[in-house]
Amino acid sequence: MSIGQKIKSFFSTQTETRENHINEQLKSRYYKTTTKKAIEAIKTIIHQEDGLTVKSVSEEHGEIAVEVRKGKKAFMIITVISVRPFETAIDFSVTTETVLPSDFGYSRKLIFIMYEKLGKQLTYVGSGLNAEK
Repeated sequence: MSIGQKIKSFFSTQTETRENHINEQLKSRYYKTTTKKAIEAIKTIIHQEDGLTVKSVSEEHGEIAVEVRKGKKAFMIITVISVRPFETAIDFSVTTETVLPSDFGYSRKLIFIMYEKLGKQLTYVGSGLNAEK
């Protein structure tokens, strides 16, 4: 990651994960599970966390909308995609509500916390597995 990219990510109120992200820690993560079980694990984590509220769940589209009221206010979209039987990708998009031009890494930190908690409930397979395809 170049210095310019680090500065750009620092002065941002939005962070998202994707398959071929420049930052290795923000690549899509894959778990050995089904979409339904991944969504249930995510909902369990959210209900256990203080300050997080599930706003909507679309199991057909594999999306969960979450309102964050703990710390800074933020909105999180979690996308769950079944790639193969028992191989599911989970991505996050977090936008922080702030008047400042930066959330000082808060949205990125939320993603890392969620991935850490998911790793304790689901079997982690890898990151960015389909980036070259």
